[in-house]
Amino acid sequence: MDGTSETGERPETGVAHETGEPALRVRLDLAYDGTAFSGWAAQPSLRTVQGELSAALTTVLRSADPVRVTVAGRTDAGVHARGQVAHVDLDPEAWAALPGRSDRAPGAALVSRLGGVLAHDVVVRRAEPAPPGFDARFSATERRYLYRIADADAVHDPLRRHDTVWWRRPLDVEAMDEAAGSLVGLRDFAAFCRQREGATTVRTLLDFSWVRLPDGVLAATVRADAFCHSMVRSLVGAVVPVGEGRRAADWPRALQERAERGAGIHVMPPHGLSLEEVVYPADADLAARAVVTRARRPPA
Repeated sequence: MDGTSETGERPETGVAHETGEPALRVRLDLAYDGTAFSGWAAQPSLRTVQGELSAALTTVLRSADPVRVTVAGRTDAGVHARGQVAHVDLDPEAWAALPGRSDRAPGAALVSRLGGVLAHDVVVRRAEPAPPGFDARFSATERRYLYRIADADAVHDPLRRHDTVWWRRPLDVEAMDEAAGSLVGLRDFAAFCRQREGATTVRTLLDFSWVRLPDGVLAATVRADAFCHSMVRSLVGAVVPVGEGRRAADWPRALQERAERGAGIHVMPPHGLSLEEVVYPADADLAARAVVTRARRPPA
């Protein structure tokens, strides 16, 4: 959902089922190619990142119950992630037992074991005990996305076809950058979000900018404290007509100011989008950040 909230989280402190002791919260840093996934969130009979990761963790940890995974931001079907962050609450004894007879740290052992279970389109790069107060979703201060478009003037590389949208018309990157910049700030982005009852559409857009890369591909950087459903792809879809010359540079801002779902906005294809980074405050501020975020953003 372009970085929207995760559902089904445990409380800030949990209890390990096997021992009755306080659970150990572990941070996972992962990446995935979203091409063959039906998004992040687990769904019956569909292959999802959450479903695959939970099943792999349950197997590796020999858990009697499915391991629940909380993520920084759900992604839609076809959307990729290079810098996704999640957390799991584990039995401390199961965590300590991961290295077996080896001298590896538990986190390194978990990464290695998951690598032998997971398919090659999802990789857990790091696993380590989280600092006190850490919540992958609520402690985050910023998410950064990248969107790639190869227009008529760009190199159409078939090896990048799964992460780059091919566009037949030439695009004016300067005009798109101007239009995108006008949307930066604390605003109501209802025009670019799929409405959900009780959910706010007010977000702080920290950066929305465009550059043309050496191979001619247009790349958008989109940063915000959080994103609502379909927001990133709708923002991109609002400035593409500006780049084509079909709309004036002030058209996206005019849509935003109406604060209602904008007619004529094309939600761009998912495969051009990748979650690149999730930013967190200093360890001492993690718990306070989570409290503030929970207060203003009700559960999905």
